[in-house]
Amino acid sequence: MDHIEAGLSALQIPPEYKYAKDLLKVCDANRDGRVDYLEFRRYMDDKELELYRIFQAIDVEHNGCILPEELWDALVKAGIEMDDEELARFVEHVDKDNNGIITFEEWRDFLLLYPHEATIENIYHHWERVCLVDIGEQAVIPEGISRHVHRSRYFIAGAIAGAASRTATAPLDRLKVVLQVQTARASVVPAIKKILKEDGILGFFRGNGINVVKVAPESAIKFYTYEMLKKVIGDSMGADSGDIGTSGRLLAGGIAGAVAQTSIYPLDLVKTRLQTCTSEAGKSPQLRTLTKEIWIHEGPRAFYKGLFPSLLGIIPYAGIDLTAYETLKDMSRTYILQDSEPGPLIQLGCGTISGALGATCVYPLQVIRTRLQAQRSNTAAAYKGMSDVFWRTLQNEGYTGFYKGLFPNLLKVVPAASITYMDLFARFTASCLPVLHGKFVMSGAKRNSEEQTKDKEENNAKPTNWSLFNSFQICFSELRYSNWS
Repeated sequence: MDHIEAGLSALQIPPEYKYAKDLLKVCDANRDGRVDYLEFRRYMDDKELELYRIFQAIDVEHNGCILPEELWDALVKAGIEMDDEELARFVEHVDKDNNGIITFEEWRDFLLLYPHEATIENIYHHWERVCLVDIGEQAVIPEGISRHVHRSRYFIAGAIAGAASRTATAPLDRLKVVLQVQTARASVVPAIKKILKEDGILGFFRGNGINVVKVAPESAIKFYTYEMLKKVIGDSMGADSGDIGTSGRLLAGGIAGAVAQTSIYPLDLVKTRLQTCTSEAGKSPQLRTLTKEIWIHEGPRAFYKGLFPSLLGIIPYAGIDLTAYETLKDMSRTYILQDSEPGPLIQLGCGTISGALGATCVYPLQVIRTRLQAQRSNTAAAYKGMSDVFWRTLQNEGYTGFYKGLFPNLLKVVPAASITYMDLFARFTASCLPVLHGKFVMSGAKRNSEEQTKDKEENNAKPTNWSLFNSFQICFSELRYSNWS
């Protein structure tokens, strides 16, 4: 397996364990764990025939080569959007002699070691991954919105998914905030009783309206800032925006998250005030009245209390979470599975532990932020700043004071962290969608051209640019991000 991974690296193909394992599996006809010359030759012959069939399907002019416009047409029919710059990069990567067209030999050489079915969708995703190869950096940093998803659909779906996920976890969020601001001994049951006594069941959803409203602008600012920063970083490195490496994406993502959170931070502060204010005569405080009081009595700067600890936790949270996940997955592969690829249940456990660990490590910053947000600055007992909150909490409540409300927060983190990871959903969607479409997908080597043509016609009749996977991904990404923001 190590030899295969090393060979893939040399050929600038993603040197991932799963990729190497899939290639070994499809070549190893007798399942003895080794690939001899005859097995490899048989694989090469079958794959070349499969690639020739799809090459002919794309080459509509039948002139023995694929023109850029023919490739673009095939991608559009598959529901994949691609601008002129991306199309030029695709052709340039495959076109080794740089004559502007793709011959079958170039097409074959590019895809000969691709172990999966050679559909136009799979080929596109393979090209994306090959172009983003960055040896030695395998942390999963999102690339932004998938290119074959309409941006308007992404934001609409993101807003709906964000509203649904945050509403579903609103009771846990309210309970967490109430516990965080208590300087006396805090426990879950008395806090629940207090909320029920003041406002009834609806009290658990106080402040959720603002939480839902801020989803769309926050997502839009975060995405457009991220895309702009990727271009800036790429230009400074003399590289394409999609080729900035993991460290570049982490930097761009961190700054974009900070810009987005700063932009909507006043809404977050007002939400915290709503959640921590005491009801008067059984009535919850009004949003307009509360906002006006903050502006008049505390000034506009009050809307940014606690911003620094909030920004301070963005990158550590993501870094700890991702690092722990990759480490746990590697450990499970080495010590539990004897070099086998972790299955969904193992990945579920790794995601649960890493998500909980990331949230726990940065949780003291959440407590400090919430206490700064909730206090009125025109009172004698007001905190003077982040360091004042830290020392007073440590002196009066001890280290446990920094973890008040951690339990309901983990109840939010764990399911989101466990389900968000791409590998798990990719496997789930790949296995479910063919069943939902009423067909069983066989390997490309075993399907004849008539079946491929039929499936292609069926797929073209369906909205292929939006899938169950995209919906799940957006929903749980929103739920996951809300655990920190």
